[in-house]
Amino acid sequence: KLAKELHPDKNQDDPEASQKFQDLGAAYEVLSDEDKRKLYDRCGEECVKKEGMMDNTDPFAHFFGDFGFGFGGGQEQRETPRGANIVMDLYVTLEELYNGNFVEITRNKPVMKPAQGTRKCNCRQEMVTRNLGPGRFQMMQQTVCDECPNVKLVNEERTIEIEIEQGMQDGQETRFSGEGEPHMDGDPGDLILKIRTVPHERFERRGDDLYTNVTISLQDALVGFTMEIDHLDGHKVTITRETITSPGSRLRKNGEGMPNYDNNNLRATTVHYVRCGLPLTKTAERHRRKKT
Repeated sequence: KLAKELHPDKNQDDPEASQKFQDLGAAYEVLSDEDKRKLYDRCGEECVKKEGMMDNTDPFAHFFGDFGFGFGGGQEQRETPRGANIVMDLYVTLEELYNGNFVEITRNKPVMKPAQGTRKCNCRQEMVTRNLGPGRFQMMQQTVCDECPNVKLVNEERTIEIEIEQGMQDGQETRFSGEGEPHMDGDPGDLILKIRTVPHERFERRGDDLYTNVTISLQDALVGFTMEIDHLDGHKVTITRETITSPGSRLRKNGEGMPNYDNNNLRATTVHYVRCGLPLTKTAERHRRKKT
């Protein structure tokens, strides 16, 4: 039927009619030869060309390229299936993000083990042909499966070591290939760990800057002060102010913020919000003494 429809004598206005008719003949030649058809099903036109069984054109492109049959050995259909990815939150402290650390997590991972019997596997859609007579054939899709040894899923305890790198950001991901859900006929997915920062009692991270509150006396606010603050790695940060300090002032200390993730030698800024502790009035002082 296609041969009649595509004959050049019936399609004189179509400049590609002759090529389509030739392609139809080449396609029929491949489909009617069992060896050629198996080779085409396995790895597509390239294999048939290498064996010298057809020229450098794809005879099926005119007839099946726009219909999504996926005829032949298209690589897209032959991609190895993968199991689902597993996404988990990994809670870390601000100290760990500042200093870096190695942590271990233990999880139960489903692993495939041999089992009795066989199972259908590697199921796929293949085009099959039925010869209807000289120059006529019918094509249809058919599900074809291989027979594989049976397997079962068994949970195994796995320990994974994770490096908490200096300067990592909240929400940043670390991927472990092949540690996700298994796939019976393919490769396992990945395990993706998302960094989640535990709130800190003294510091708040904004980008790579660190914010904190400091409280000074009214006298220090008027005449100036020098104080030391414990940082995330234990070293002392010295803050000095020689002029009047208003409540709510921001005192910046360059180079004392979080390390830059891409270059740990670069450090951001710490910002210190100043709060003033007001002295007690005489009435409040007497009231406190009565209670004690």
